[in-house]
Amino acid sequence: MADVDLDDLAARLDQAAATGTPIPQLAAAHGIDVDAAYQLQHALIARRTGRGEHVVGVKMGLTSQAKMAQVGVDSPILGHLTDTTQVPDGGSIDITGLIHPRVEPEIAFLLDRPPVPGMPFTDAVRAVAPALEVIDSRYRDFTFSLPDVIADNTSAALFTIGQWQPVPDRIDNLGVLLDVDGHTVQTGSTAAILGDPRRALAAGITLAGRHGPTLQAGWIFLAGAATAAVPLTPGVHVRVTVQGLGTAAFTTTGGTR
Repeated sequence: MADVDLDDLAARLDQAAATGTPIPQLAAAHGIDVDAAYQLQHALIARRTGRGEHVVGVKMGLTSQAKMAQVGVDSPILGHLTDTTQVPDGGSIDITGLIHPRVEPEIAFLLDRPPVPGMPFTDAVRAVAPALEVIDSRYRDFTFSLPDVIADNTSAALFTIGQWQPVPDRIDNLGVLLDVDGHTVQTGSTAAILGDPRRALAAGITLAGRHGPTLQAGWIFLAGAATAAVPLTPGVHVRVTVQGLGTAAFTTTGGTR
């Protein structure tokens, strides 16, 4: 690691996203472990904020037991959300520049204050909402190791938040439907998110304390996927419905480069 130029690797990931051109995995070739991968993620985000983007929240990855088992880990990972990647509810997404676009139904939290370990959920969270996240790995064939996906900002691409709602008494087993053009393509439950999405917040607080960033009041917190991801194509309408919370939706446009 002493000879690894993290800024150079961040530039490669940044260029891959900007041009829609996949690159080989980086971690194994450069001896990057989890700690270094988070440093690389921060270097990547620093390039983007240097161009004027603003961090507006964080997102969890690998929050399902199946995904953790697939990657061979026992804990989730954390990435950044920026203002330029948020799409208004009901808006459109041009997927032309994306490499492997897939969509996941999620639940989002609006942080009321900077959370700390042990803080009651209702003290930390002001509101909740249904959400959609578009993920898009910058690596060839959507194949990567754990450090690779951390470095790539946990495959974050775009996201949409539905209408914010008061925090309900329970969010641990809410039904979730993912529809594409009016057809249900995935069904699930918020229980798929670490058994209870509130655990995702606790895990995120721990990860942020260890690797950054410092969580802020007013930030969005995407708790993780409630179902498997679904590939996206141009010209479709995507909607998530979360029991008791409502919907979030977008339409895709564009095509291939």
